[in-house]
Amino acid sequence: MATKTKAGVRTGTGKGSRRPQVKVKRAADVPVLPFVVGAILLLFAVGLIIYFLANNKSTAPQNAAGVPCDSLEHTQVHYHAALQIVYQGNVLPIPANIGISGDPTAPTCFYWLHVHAANPNVIHIESPASQTFTLGQFFTIWSTWNKAQGLQNEPLNATHVSTLTLTPDEKLVVYIDLQDGKGPQLYTGDPNAIVLKSHEVITLEITPPVVTPPPSFTFTSGL
Repeated sequence: MATKTKAGVRTGTGKGSRRPQVKVKRAADVPVLPFVVGAILLLFAVGLIIYFLANNKSTAPQNAAGVPCDSLEHTQVHYHAALQIVYQGNVLPIPANIGISGDPTAPTCFYWLHVHAANPNVIHIESPASQTFTLGQFFTIWSTWNKAQGLQNEPLNATHVSTLTLTPDEKLVVYIDLQDGKGPQLYTGDPNAIVLKSHEVITLEITPPVVTPPPSFTFTSGL
Protein backbone atom coordinates (compact mmCIF):
# COMPACT_ATOMS: atom_id res chain seq x y z
CA MET A 1 0.00 0.00 0.00
CA ALA A 2 1.38 3.43 -0.96
CA THR A 3 2.43 5.84 1.74
CA LYS A 4 0.84 9.28 1.61
CA THR A 5 2.75 12.39 2.35
CA LYS A 6 1.37 14.93 4.76
CA ALA A 7 -0.62 17.66 3.24
CA GLY A 8 1.04 21.03 2.96
CA VAL A 9 4.60 19.70 3.01
CA ARG A 10 6.48 20.10 -0.19
CA THR A 11 9.44 17.87 -0.92
CA GLY A 12 11.98 17.53 -3.67
CA THR A 13 13.94 20.08 -5.54
CA GLY A 14 11.47 21.07 -8.12
CA LYS A 15 9.27 24.07 -8.40
CA GLY A 16 7.53 24.86 -5.19
CA SER A 17 10.13 23.28 -2.94
CA ARG A 18 11.27 25.25 0.18
CA ARG A 19 14.51 27.24 -0.18
CA PRO A 20 17.07 27.36 2.70
CA GLN A 21 16.97 30.62 4.63
CA VAL A 22 19.94 33.03 4.36
CA LYS A 23 20.87 34.45 7.76
CA VAL A 24 21.72 38.18 7.58
CA LYS A 25 24.12 39.49 10.28
CA ARG A 26 22.74 42.60 11.84
CA ALA A 27 24.92 45.54 12.91
CA ALA A 28 23.97 44.83 16.51
CA ASP A 29 25.61 41.41 16.20
CA VAL A 30 29.08 42.90 15.38
CA PRO A 31 31.21 43.29 18.59
CA VAL A 32 32.12 47.00 19.09
CA LEU A 33 34.19 46.70 22.27
CA PRO A 34 37.48 45.87 20.49
CA PHE A 35 37.09 48.92 18.24
CA VAL A 36 36.42 51.21 21.22
CA VAL A 37 39.40 49.87 23.14
CA GLY A 38 41.64 50.24 20.06
CA ALA A 39 40.56 53.85 19.55
CA ILE A 40 41.24 54.70 23.20
CA LEU A 41 44.71 53.12 23.04
CA LEU A 42 45.49 55.02 19.84
CA LEU A 43 44.47 58.35 21.37
CA PHE A 44 46.51 57.55 24.48
CA ALA A 45 49.60 56.78 22.38
CA VAL A 46 49.24 60.01 20.40
CA GLY A 47 48.87 61.95 23.65
CA LEU A 48 52.05 60.44 25.05
CA ILE A 49 53.99 61.35 21.90
CA ILE A 50 52.78 64.95 22.06
CA TYR A 51 53.60 65.15 25.78
CA PHE A 52 57.17 63.87 25.38
CA LEU A 53 57.84 66.09 22.38
CA ALA A 54 56.59 69.13 24.26
CA ASN A 55 58.54 68.38 27.43
CA ASN A 56 61.78 67.47 25.70
CA LYS A 57 61.81 70.62 23.62
CA SER A 58 64.21 73.26 24.80
CA THR A 59 62.56 76.40 26.17
CA ALA A 60 65.19 78.59 24.54
CA PRO A 61 66.57 78.94 21.01
CA GLN A 62 69.55 76.71 20.27
CA ASN A 63 71.86 79.60 19.38
CA ALA A 64 72.44 83.07 20.81
CA ALA A 65 75.18 85.48 19.75
CA GLY A 66 76.83 82.64 17.86
CA VAL A 67 76.96 80.49 20.99
CA PRO A 68 75.15 77.12 20.84
CA CYS A 69 73.09 75.57 23.61
CA ASP A 70 74.22 71.94 23.91
CA SER A 71 72.62 69.08 25.78
CA LEU A 72 75.74 68.54 27.92
CA GLU A 73 78.40 70.76 29.44
CA HIS A 74 81.80 70.73 27.76
CA THR A 75 85.09 70.16 29.55
CA GLN A 76 87.62 70.68 26.76
CA VAL A 77 87.81 74.42 27.55
CA HIS A 78 86.60 75.45 31.00
CA TYR A 79 87.42 78.63 32.87
CA HIS A 80 85.63 81.32 34.89
CA ALA A 81 85.19 85.08 34.89
CA ALA A 82 83.33 87.20 37.43
CA LEU A 83 80.84 89.98 36.73
CA GLN A 84 79.87 92.64 39.27
CA ILE A 85 77.13 95.22 38.72
CA VAL A 86 77.49 97.99 41.29
CA TYR A 87 74.47 100.24 41.82
CA GLN A 88 74.07 102.79 44.62
CA GLY A 89 77.30 101.48 46.11
CA ASN A 90 76.12 97.85 46.33
CA VAL A 91 76.89 94.77 44.25
CA LEU A 92 73.69 93.44 42.68
CA PRO A 93 73.38 89.66 42.47
CA ILE A 94 73.22 88.20 38.97
CA PRO A 95 70.36 85.69 38.55
CA ALA A 96 71.33 82.07 38.96
CA ASN A 97 71.12 79.64 36.03
CA ILE A 98 71.55 82.21 33.26
CA GLY A 99 72.20 80.25 30.08
CA ILE A 100 70.87 76.97 31.50
CA SER A 101 67.68 76.13 29.65
CA GLY A 102 64.82 74.20 31.21
CA ASP A 103 64.47 72.97 34.77
CA PRO A 104 67.81 73.55 36.56
CA THR A 105 67.52 70.08 38.13
CA ALA A 106 67.15 68.50 34.67
CA PRO A 107 68.39 71.04 32.09
CA THR A 108 67.54 70.63 28.43
CA CYS A 109 70.71 72.43 27.31
CA PHE A 110 73.62 74.60 28.41
CA TYR A 111 74.92 77.63 26.56
CA TRP A 112 78.71 77.69 26.49
CA LEU A 113 78.46 80.77 28.72
CA HIS A 114 76.28 80.23 31.76
CA VAL A 115 75.92 80.82 35.50
CA HIS A 116 75.49 78.11 38.14
CA ALA A 117 73.48 78.80 41.28
CA ALA A 118 76.36 77.49 43.39
CA ASN A 119 78.72 80.19 42.06
CA PRO A 120 77.01 83.60 42.27
CA ASN A 121 78.23 86.26 39.80
CA VAL A 122 80.57 83.78 38.10
CA ILE A 123 80.35 83.17 34.36
CA HIS A 124 81.29 79.62 33.44
CA ILE A 125 82.92 79.46 30.01
CA GLU A 126 82.65 75.86 28.84
CA SER A 127 83.21 75.14 25.16
CA PRO A 128 84.42 72.22 23.05
CA ALA A 129 87.32 74.22 21.57
CA SER A 130 89.42 77.31 22.27
CA GLN A 131 87.50 80.40 21.24
CA THR A 132 87.25 84.07 22.18
CA PHE A 133 84.07 85.09 24.01
CA THR A 134 82.98 88.58 25.02
CA LEU A 135 80.86 90.19 27.71
CA GLY A 136 78.45 91.30 24.97
CA GLN A 137 77.82 87.67 24.01
CA PHE A 138 77.04 86.86 27.63
CA PHE A 139 74.48 89.68 27.81
CA THR A 140 72.86 88.44 24.59
CA ILE A 141 72.60 84.94 26.04
CA TRP A 142 71.17 86.47 29.21
CA SER A 143 68.50 88.29 27.15
CA THR A 144 67.70 85.13 25.16
CA TRP A 145 67.42 83.11 28.37
CA ASN A 146 65.13 85.79 29.83
CA LYS A 147 62.92 85.86 26.74
CA ALA A 148 62.30 82.12 27.03
CA GLN A 149 60.84 82.80 30.47
CA GLY A 150 58.81 85.82 29.46
CA LEU A 151 61.24 88.30 31.03
CA GLN A 152 62.72 91.50 29.63
CA ASN A 153 65.95 92.04 27.73
CA GLU A 154 69.30 92.64 29.41
CA PRO A 155 70.98 95.43 27.40
CA LEU A 156 74.49 96.73 27.95
CA ASN A 157 75.29 100.20 26.63
CA ALA A 158 76.02 103.75 27.79
CA THR A 159 72.51 104.21 29.18
CA HIS A 160 71.51 100.66 30.18
CA VAL A 161 73.06 98.00 32.36
CA SER A 162 70.89 94.93 32.63
CA THR A 163 67.45 96.18 33.72
CA LEU A 164 68.84 99.47 35.04
CA THR A 165 68.36 102.65 33.02
CA LEU A 166 70.87 105.37 33.77
CA THR A 167 69.53 108.84 34.47
CA PRO A 168 71.16 111.91 32.85
CA ASP A 169 73.25 112.51 35.96
CA GLU A 170 74.50 108.91 36.14
CA LYS A 171 77.45 107.38 34.34
CA LEU A 172 78.72 103.89 33.68
CA VAL A 173 82.29 103.28 34.84
CA VAL A 174 83.94 99.98 33.93
CA TYR A 175 86.86 98.25 35.67
CA ILE A 176 88.76 95.10 34.72
CA ASP A 177 90.88 93.17 37.19
CA LEU A 178 92.96 90.41 35.60
CA GLN A 179 94.11 89.18 39.03
CA ASP A 180 97.69 89.90 37.98
CA GLY A 181 98.55 92.04 40.99
CA LYS A 182 97.76 95.35 39.29
CA GLY A 183 94.28 95.57 40.75
CA PRO A 184 91.17 96.91 38.95
CA GLN A 185 92.04 98.94 35.85
CA LEU A 186 89.74 101.55 34.33
CA TYR A 187 88.32 100.46 30.98
CA THR A 188 87.08 103.18 28.60
CA GLY A 189 86.05 101.14 25.56
CA ASP A 190 82.77 99.43 24.67
CA PRO A 191 82.01 97.00 27.55
CA ASN A 192 80.43 94.59 25.05
CA ALA A 193 83.87 94.08 23.52
CA ILE A 194 85.52 92.96 26.77
CA VAL A 195 87.04 89.53 26.21
CA LEU A 196 86.24 87.02 28.94
CA LYS A 197 89.41 85.61 30.51
CA SER A 198 90.21 83.15 33.27
CA HIS A 199 89.76 84.67 36.76
CA GLU A 200 89.01 88.07 35.28
CA VAL A 201 86.77 90.33 37.40
CA ILE A 202 84.63 92.79 35.42
CA THR A 203 82.91 95.55 37.37
CA LEU A 204 80.13 97.67 35.85
CA GLU A 205 79.68 100.55 38.25
CA ILE A 206 76.84 103.03 37.94
CA THR A 207 77.91 106.33 39.49
CA PRO A 208 77.31 108.29 41.63
CA PRO A 209 78.25 107.31 44.23
CA VAL A 210 81.77 106.47 43.17
CA VAL A 211 83.20 103.34 44.75
CA THR A 212 86.98 103.52 44.34
CA PRO A 213 88.45 101.00 44.19
CA PRO A 214 85.45 98.86 43.20
CA PRO A 215 84.40 96.00 45.49
CA SER A 216 86.81 93.09 45.47
CA PHE A 217 85.84 89.61 44.35
CA THR A 218 87.26 86.29 45.46
CA PHE A 219 86.78 83.11 43.46
CA THR A 220 85.80 80.17 45.62
CA SER A 221 88.11 77.19 45.87
CA GLY A 222 87.97 75.01 42.79
CA LEU A 223 87.09 77.77 40.34
